[in-house]
Amino acid sequence: MEKVMLSVLLAILLGLVLLFVGLFLGMSIYAGREKTSPFECGFDPMGSSRVPFSLRFFLLAVIFVVFDVEIVLLFPAVMMVGGSWMWVSSYLALLIFLMLLFGGVIHEWREGSLEWEM
Repeated sequence: MEKVMLSVLLAILLGLVLLFVGLFLGMSIYAGREKTSPFECGFDPMGSSRVPFSLRFFLLAVIFVVFDVEIVLLFPAVMMVGGSWMWVSSYLALLIFLMLLFGGVIHEWREGSLEWEM
């Protein structure tokens, strides 16, 4: 148990050290006009770089990413369903996870976030 705690502590410490080294190396001393201006392959920008984007499109993209990750989490469970060694508790956990996914889709549908008209 002591080795596990020491390993976790060293991993956290190493992560913090790498974080601070990255922050230190990534600091910009001089942020002038050239560094803060938008860059388009060496050409002058054609329009404003601060054009507002559609919030509905962004929310739709976030919903897609969330459900895409959840489908990836379902893949191992689907592969185990065919096997005879999947226990009742695994089926119950899979059923609960699928119900949560379905509830999320129903919520997004009722909220109107899945409407394609922008």
